[in-house]
Amino acid sequence: MSLIRTLSSRSPWLYRINAGSCNGCDVELATTACIPRYDVERLGCQYCGSPRHADIVLITGPLTARVKDKVLRLFSEIPDPKVTVAVGICPISGGIFRDSYAVCGPIDQYLPVDVNVPGCPPRPQAILEGVAKAIEIWKSRL
Repeated sequence: MSLIRTLSSRSPWLYRINAGSCNGCDVELATTACIPRYDVERLGCQYCGSPRHADIVLITGPLTARVKDKVLRLFSEIPDPKVTVAVGICPISGGIFRDSYAVCGPIDQYLPVDVNVPGCPPRPQAILEGVAKAIEIWKSRL
């Protein structure tokens, strides 16, 4: 009982996985972390450096063949309950890279995706909205 109360009262941790992106979405994720106007911490969450501490995973990129195994391994290290947010059009559909021989995605063929944040790259406001939805989903799974 006390563990459930502790989990429900704590703030979620965010972890970012780059699945072969051009870094456009990663720059926008940095904007939500570093610029006070879009500060993701006002939603009560923080970025963490380890997948083992994460609650919400933000994935960018079309999932290239080169990093597919690493992404799947990292994702498996994130404890349940976890929420997955696909940031940008590349993890959602492959984006402009979808017909490339080097792309395995879209990401939902390999991982469960809970929230999609479309855009190339998505605006910081859209990312914050996606994270807010992910927090609601995460809290409902506790």
